[in-house]
Amino acid sequence: MEANGIRKYWDFMKTHDSVSILIFNTTRESFVLVKQFRPAVYMCECARQGILIAADMTTSTGCPQSPVAAELLPASVGVTYELCAGIVDKPSLSLQEIAKEEVLEECGYNVPVGNLQKITSYRSGVGVTGSKHTMFYVEVSDDLLVGKGGGQAEEGELIDVVHIPLRDWQKFAFDERVPKTAGVNFAFMWFQNSIAPQLQASKCLLSSS
Repeated sequence: MEANGIRKYWDFMKTHDSVSILIFNTTRESFVLVKQFRPAVYMCECARQGILIAADMTTSTGCPQSPVAAELLPASVGVTYELCAGIVDKPSLSLQEIAKEEVLEECGYNVPVGNLQKITSYRSGVGVTGSKHTMFYVEVSDDLLVGKGGGQAEEGELIDVVHIPLRDWQKFAFDERVPKTAGVNFAFMWFQNSIAPQLQASKCLLSSS
């Protein structure tokens, strides 16, 4: 492709579109997030600290060579807090149905499809993939919890479910020591603008009745 008379080249990857879900537990008044190890985050942090890990760790005989453990960072530096999310890889399902499946698989809540409220859609990874991402919001209660979540082990998923109290949202969002995605902060701020006023109004009505 040419721009201003100069031929330019770009690298890009073709990936699936995706969905994410901001989950609010009304019983506990907390946000439900997931926590998992992300190899790319780990490798970037190693590189930032000057720790280089060879892509091909093999000996001259072709046998795998283990890196020196003392030179590596703990795996915890690659753990991030995220919204419940998944890729759009089932053409027969709507985005809401895929979101419902992800909430059940990752967080253990069985939510009605009709309860999933679309927040917005946007492009993610615009420099490399440009795929479309759709974000939803859903409220859950403890009585909708039918499993422990954690993702699908057969697909290599190892996910922890975590609760962030509503009262601590701002402290969590702006604590740079806690690795998190931009989607988490965006969703929290959307909640404060669109949902929190309704919750406060409901509490005022209950207290005055």
